[in-house]
Amino acid sequence: MSIVTPVQVEARLKDLSKLIDEAHDDLVDSEMLYHAAKATYEVAMAKSRIELAGKSDAGGRNRTVGEREDLALLANEERHMKVAECEAIVKANRANVARLRVQVDIARSIGTSVRTGMDAS
Repeated sequence: MSIVTPVQVEARLKDLSKLIDEAHDDLVDSEMLYHAAKATYEVAMAKSRIELAGKSDAGGRNRTVGEREDLALLANEERHMKVAECEAIVKANRANVARLRVQVDIARSIGTSVRTGMDAS
């Protein structure tokens, strides 16, 4: 086991600070992409539902609300998948920020322990 010095702890905290800034920027960017994709998808779904309203199926039967919703979803499948992908990226970025915060807490605890150990010597 190697001895940890206050300088090493400080360097690690500095590195983590940079990583948190980068992770936060990534999170902001992914949130913006997610909300843009979601808005595009919602507008496209509304247009599709309006287009399908009043249209009957091939047999002349009026479609149910569920059928119209399913058809609108199928018409916007790529947009739906893009929203899901963007949401997954946002969740991953949030988890990364949380992971980095835990690492900062650990480094701070180690720093406190190292200082206490050095004061006791």
